[in-house]
Amino acid sequence: MNNEPTPTNFLLIDGVFSTDDARNVLMTLINNKIQFHEQDSWSRKERFGDSHAAGSRRVDQLLQTRTDLATLIDHAQSRGERLSISCTIEVTRVPE
Repeated sequence: MNNEPTPTNFLLIDGVFSTDDARNVLMTLINNKIQFHEQDSWSRKERFGDSHAAGSRRVDQLLQTRTDLATLIDHAQSRGERLSISCTIEVTRVPE
């Protein structure tokens, strides 16, 4: 019998959006993730004196993703296009 945890998928976003709506949805998600990592990093530094390099790297990745998405959305907007967005979250339980 397989004791490996089975991932569970949740459909978070699925639809065709105007560029304004796509920008709002995607930038809100990314900005919230950036804020989460910045707050977590600050909290770790205050509590443990730990700079949490992994969190800083993740913020840098998310900032680049935000820039890339803004460019893609701007390009679609200039061409009068809409954007199809699908986003699934996969969650797997992991023993501690």
